[in-house]
Amino acid sequence: MDQKSLARFRKTLEARHRELRVGVAKTQKEMLTAQHDYGKDEGDRANTSLAKEMQLGHKSRDRALLGAVDAALKRISEGTFGKCLNCGQEINTKRLEAIPWVRYCITCQELIDRTP
Repeated sequence: MDQKSLARFRKTLEARHRELRVGVAKTQKEMLTAQHDYGKDEGDRANTSLAKEMQLGHKSRDRALLGAVDAALKRISEGTFGKCLNCGQEINTKRLEAIPWVRYCITCQELIDRTP
């Protein structure tokens, strides 16, 4: 992959990294500052519980994505970005443009997804 493309992917990944860090911090702050008022009835308590579960799910998803973005940035630094971690072949540029933190080529990803 040429240096111009790598620089473009690095810029995209760094922007996504910042965005995710802000989102994780915001969710964490919201969870810490959330009032512990569970409401007067069972319905209010259920809604509060569901909202907390959803926040935890978003936080967990964002942290996992943040890890994938960090790994992609590390691969850029190591010179292995754009190569499938399974077979070593080049990952299609259109795939990288759609998901710049992707680790596998489409063929290997399909094989991984089929494995129970």
